[in-house]
Amino acid sequence: MHLDSPLRSLALRDPALQTAVGVATRSVLTRIVDLCLAETVDALLIAGDLYDGDQVSMKTARFLQQELLRLDAAGIATFIIRGNHDAMSRITRELVFPPTVTVFGARATTKVIDGVLPVAIHGLSFAKPQAPESLLGQYPAAVPGAFNIGLMHSSLNGAPGHDVYAPCPVADLQGAGYDYWALGHIHLRSVHQGRATVVMPGIPQGRDIGEAGEKSVTLVTVSDQGAVTLKARVLAPLRFDRVMVDAGPATDWADLVARLGQGVREARRQTTEDYLVLRPRLAGTTPLAWRILRDLDLLQAEAVSVAEGLGAVWIDKIETVTEGGAAAMPGGLTAEIVQGLPQDPAILAAADREIDELLKALPKELRTLLGDSDADTAAARDRLLARGVAEVLARLGSGHGSGQGEAA
Repeated sequence: MHLDSPLRSLALRDPALQTAVGVATRSVLTRIVDLCLAETVDALLIAGDLYDGDQVSMKTARFLQQELLRLDAAGIATFIIRGNHDAMSRITRELVFPPTVTVFGARATTKVIDGVLPVAIHGLSFAKPQAPESLLGQYPAAVPGAFNIGLMHSSLNGAPGHDVYAPCPVADLQGAGYDYWALGHIHLRSVHQGRATVVMPGIPQGRDIGEAGEKSVTLVTVSDQGAVTLKARVLAPLRFDRVMVDAGPATDWADLVARLGQGVREARRQTTEDYLVLRPRLAGTTPLAWRILRDLDLLQAEAVSVAEGLGAVWIDKIETVTEGGAAAMPGGLTAEIVQGLPQDPAILAAADREIDELLKALPKELRTLLGDSDADTAAARDRLLARGVAEVLARLGSGHGSGQGEAA
């Protein structure tokens, strides 16, 4: 959940969007509880990271308590394990939950719910923010004759952008004797069917463009015979997303602007969330490539104008991976010098120093921004330098039109 986590976006400079995203993580929890009540579920399973680290505000805790009281009043049980972010929170252990809420401790335990098909829920919380080893061996054996559910916070085999926590291969979960694994930690949804159903539902509300696309929770139905049915339910009030715009067929600047607007409108039509933060990406081979780089601010203004007409749509920024022919490239001695900069040892050394200082200043969870190894970071550096050269050359190519004249 990462309740009250700050949602990061360049578009947060917009006061109206700030209001929308400021309550997004709370709104999605309220919608989750609404779904539980509407579907008259038996239980809500939360696989860790209710909070977002070292929080001190009891307002967050009280909000969570109020939502869980709504489930308690309806007789719906809630089962929670603490993840790595919860273990860092000062308020995690101070909050008093309703009697229908089970918070598993640092020693794995089992809770059995009687019924036509008894359900055994096994859970284990993080006691510390770090869990470098697999925790699977600490889970109890499956209860015979019951439908066995394991609640686990784990990085599985690892995922880009996520530190390793309680790593555990899916194959090991499949062979543990349980029927269902409800997982937390990785923010991208994944489902693995086999001897057990293994579900990583992902984060229900994306927090930045790195968590773009549809986000969901999982509504699970278990038949009296133990058959499992899954439904992904989208409850997020806000969506971060990208849209690809093919600039290749554009015949002139006006055509390119029209294609960009069409892409923004189509992205909104395909979105069910209340709010959309969009990052258009221009791609393709076009003689307009150099002008696109030079006049990206003008394209940004065009996209913002379209978004304002749609309502509840914000343009984060425009990316471009367009390519131009050799004839479109500015020439001359200056251009030749600029093109050689990415191979200059002094430039490479200076870039490495800047990257090193940047990574040291970033929060721990963002330090893999440029890769997980020296080779990955060097490759990212080279891409950024090439990108910088392309932008400089685009500005040198002033002979390719002033913008207003071509658009007219």
